[in-house]
Amino acid sequence: MDNVESHTGRVMNFGSAASIKSSSPIVRPGYLLYGRLRPYLNKVVLADFDGICSGEFIVFPPSGAIDSRFLLHRLLSPDFVRYVMQKNPKGDRPRAYWEQFSNFPTLLPPLSEQHRIVAKLDEQLTYIEAGERSLDAADEKKEQLLQAVLRSALRGKLASEDLSEGDAQDLVPDAVALSEGPWDIPDKWRWATIGNLFKVAVGSTPARGNSSYWGDGIPWVSSGEVSFARISSTKESITIDSIANPEGRIHPPGTVMIAMIGEGRTRGQAAILDIAAAHNQNCASIRVSETDILPEFVYYFLMARYVETRREASGGNQPALNKGKIQNLKIPIPPLGTQRNIIALVQELEEDLRGLGEAVGDGRASASKLRNALLHAAFTGVLVSQDPGDEPAPVLLDRIRALRAADDKPTRRKSVPRATSPTAPQAPGRPLSFGTQETLPL
Repeated sequence: MDNVESHTGRVMNFGSAASIKSSSPIVRPGYLLYGRLRPYLNKVVLADFDGICSGEFIVFPPSGAIDSRFLLHRLLSPDFVRYVMQKNPKGDRPRAYWEQFSNFPTLLPPLSEQHRIVAKLDEQLTYIEAGERSLDAADEKKEQLLQAVLRSALRGKLASEDLSEGDAQDLVPDAVALSEGPWDIPDKWRWATIGNLFKVAVGSTPARGNSSYWGDGIPWVSSGEVSFARISSTKESITIDSIANPEGRIHPPGTVMIAMIGEGRTRGQAAILDIAAAHNQNCASIRVSETDILPEFVYYFLMARYVETRREASGGNQPALNKGKIQNLKIPIPPLGTQRNIIALVQELEEDLRGLGEAVGDGRASASKLRNALLHAAFTGVLVSQDPGDEPAPVLLDRIRALRAADDKPTRRKSVPRATSPTAPQAPGRPLSFGTQETLPL
């Protein structure tokens, strides 16, 4: 299911059949696949390929009575998603079953009108999707612009040099200064490692089974909360009794955090503490505020090298950073006045980019509303004109009943394993040919 994009009906890529460990339905061109795991993800796709699929898909073979693309759009509609989720309201892994949603009521237009509806939907959705791609591109350019500015800033090419508060030698003593670094920097700057400039600490998690360790008290940061932001509150807190060394475990405001392990994008992200807080073992704390170097400068340095930091992780199933890797990171240190100039310029850019991000978000919301309105019009009979020459829907229903009756007749055909069957794919527990959908007005 990971290969299917939510809400769009698109296959993003294909996996290897060798990775599938269980029985898998066969897929042919024209088969409709409905993702039943976490139905709120709304993963539905009309196959144009031969292959197999995950058992988490319910498979609908094509029917001469219903346009498969009409059914695709119907299952992608918000009212269908809401209907299914009402049947599966609980748990973090809800799973839809055929018996739960086979009674979903829907209007059935004549087959020729289905074709007209699909043609109009495809035409209009093309415009909406083009707009969404433009919004995605703008969002990507926003991140690229910020990264380009940060790279320029860290090379002394963004802000004017300001020696009014001294030069970098006042911040980086000769004893810890490096003779060179990964790139060229201005003469008044210095290279050093994070470990030679700041105290770096790794946190811990108090025993969950001891209720006296948890509750109102000291803010406690998890790695998921370290997400390129300032931290002024936390989801959980711990008591002083849970901390063996409060002086070394409770970090002051101005400490820069970095996530060392975590799912998705978490690893390598940074944050600045605006409060005194402890944290778990999946984060490292860099006590920048105990020096004259500005926490925001170190934060932007970590933001600029986010991708490189992630690459330095090691391990098997879940790569991770560690304290030593954080301490060994080389960082360029400009004079204090120059740091202030860099921070001011980057923050000004971030404010502008926030405005752009809000505009992109508004655009996406508008596109979603347009899509929903279009689908609603399609399935309430107002998107395309009616044609009195179309086959009446009752006649179409009679044909569907005839197909069902034919499918329900017992056969003497020998059963074969699902993965090699040349017949219609099987959903878990029962066949899913269109003939069994007696409860669907479709």
